[in-house]
Amino acid sequence: MRRLETLDWTRIEVELESVGQAVVGPLLDGETCRTLAGLYEQEAPFRSRVVMERHGFGKGEYKYFTHPLPEPIAALRGPLYRRLAPIANRWAVAMGLDTCYPADHAEFLERCHAAGQTRPTPLLLKYGPGDYNCLHQDLYGETVFPLQVAILLSAPGEDFTGGEFVLTEQRPRMQSRATVVPLGLGEAVIFAVDQRPVQGTRGTYRVRHRHGVSPVRSGARHTLGIIFHDAA
Repeated sequence: MRRLETLDWTRIEVELESVGQAVVGPLLDGETCRTLAGLYEQEAPFRSRVVMERHGFGKGEYKYFTHPLPEPIAALRGPLYRRLAPIANRWAVAMGLDTCYPADHAEFLERCHAAGQTRPTPLLLKYGPGDYNCLHQDLYGETVFPLQVAILLSAPGEDFTGGEFVLTEQRPRMQSRATVVPLGLGEAVIFAVDQRPVQGTRGTYRVRHRHGVSPVRSGARHTLGIIFHDAA
């Protein structure tokens, strides 16, 4: 919570509005990152495991946490949502969507559960040499919060090489634009899940985003994903 309050939220909002992503942090210290990464080899904190190659998602694997969420994740999810909800509401108005996101995350989760989306979505991803994550979107159902967070739990250059976080932006009638997002240990990137509004010369149009991870060249890379809507 203290780390969140010290972030430059004015700068974060400007970057989210202008490019759909903002790097912040570090949100977690090195010890907490190692502790969370170490949970991957356990069974109790998780509800399911996905091997990406089996589904054509890439190579590597990830696990979805179950309730109760580990304390560092639970402590971040609600406060981050409260900071991002006003941005989400501005985006909804700009895109002409009949959606209003409540200020409190628990209230938003009630909306998810009423829509049949009851499974927690925070996840822990694990990559080894040659592993990668194809470009994708984490939607999970009709009720979607338009922003999410990824936190790097491994030290680039020490724990792994390669494995860059990649975002793409699909603009109407234009080719996609890719951005490589550099992250350090414990740093986070806040980014658009799917669509965001962009002001053009002829009014507001929608830009669609996808994200992924380039191939890891060596070592092991762990990432924490915080998604604010639950899954069907």
